[in-house]
Amino acid sequence: MIGRQDILTLVPHQHTMCLWDEVIVHDENRIVLRAHNHRDPEHPLRSNGLLRAVHLCEYGAQAMAVHGGLRGRASGAAVRPGMLVALRGVELHCARIDDLPGALEGEAELLMEGESSQQYTFRIRHDGLLLAEGRAAVVLADAAKMPG
Repeated sequence: MIGRQDILTLVPHQHTMCLWDEVIVHDENRIVLRAHNHRDPEHPLRSNGLLRAVHLCEYGAQAMAVHGGLRGRASGAAVRPGMLVALRGVELHCARIDDLPGALEGEAELLMEGESSQQYTFRIRHDGLLLAEGRAAVVLADAAKMPG
């Protein structure tokens, strides 16, 4: 299992904006993660005291980022930052998540990748029940223009 401190080294999201607490399992094409922060009254995505289900899209996007970081680390290649450019087929099966008692579990699976983009599917569950699912596309930064 990979903990939060290691996750923080893999993604640009820092402090409370890093939404995942641990990686349960991962391979070249898929990652499963767990988070407990959705109940935190200081959650950075809360508004008017609520954390709405639409924010599960950010959990999905960050699952993709953690997966990309792990893939980059495994290959020894520099991780190219990505920009979320599209969400498709998103289905939300609840209205809010701040009142859920247990951990969130997220899964992201790489569907396809090209030289400068990736497409993933993501699913977020709580206690085995599907809360959100969808597809996301990311455009990767041009390696030639990256600092370093």
